[in-house]
Amino acid sequence: MRYFCIYLFLVYISDMSVHAQQPQMVLVKGGDYIPLYGTDKNKKEYVNDFYMDITPVTNRAYRDFVKSLPQWYRSKIKRLFADANYLFSWDSDTSYPAEIADSPVNFVSWYAANAYCKCYGKRLPTVHEWEYAAMAGEKVKDARKDSSYIKKILRWYETPKTHKTKVGQSPPNYWGIKDLFGLVWEWTLDFNSIIMTGESRNNAETDKGLFCASGSLGANDLMDYAAFMRYAFRSSLKASFTINSLGFRCVKDVNNK
Repeated sequence: MRYFCIYLFLVYISDMSVHAQQPQMVLVKGGDYIPLYGTDKNKKEYVNDFYMDITPVTNRAYRDFVKSLPQWYRSKIKRLFADANYLFSWDSDTSYPAEIADSPVNFVSWYAANAYCKCYGKRLPTVHEWEYAAMAGEKVKDARKDSSYIKKILRWYETPKTHKTKVGQSPPNYWGIKDLFGLVWEWTLDFNSIIMTGESRNNAETDKGLFCASGSLGANDLMDYAAFMRYAFRSSLKASFTINSLGFRCVKDVNNK
């Protein structure tokens, strides 16, 4: 798959309209942070430097991907990799309503999102990377203690049909990243990193930790309702699930040039 995508890149290198579909990336400088979830409230996690897409992947960009790899067509994808609602908002394998061209692609499974990122030499963000980038306000690296930051996120969650909104219209955060909140929840790379269950036993086979922008019963700050909602959302999904409020963006390691 990788060599085929490199070939396509070389073929289309003179076509700037194709390159314009790929979200631009910005550098996120790593560091220590205390996650919004976990059992040890004082344990810090270290996040390395990484690049992150400024905006979520759009329908327009995702169409370029499926055209290059038809196995990800709506009509051809195996049910192992996506449920029956995969690309439900599209009109066909390669077309969608014009008004959602630059809106976040949705109804995509973890498998599809992961394949997309790999095709372009990227990957899905880890939970820690996503949360580290998302805790930034417009002026500071960590705005989680700012009540206005939390209230803004909660207001976004209350707004209907945000997945139809064009990407890139929100103010950039400290890193220059947009739309981490307010449009769609987003998949992450690592599953089983946080297990949300009503039982005392964790199921090693579950894939409930595959995504983010979703809630956690183990959140360190129980007053952070926005974080709680993010991790609570996780407990209802599997890797093959596709819904209208779930999309993704990609990241890339700094040494991956």
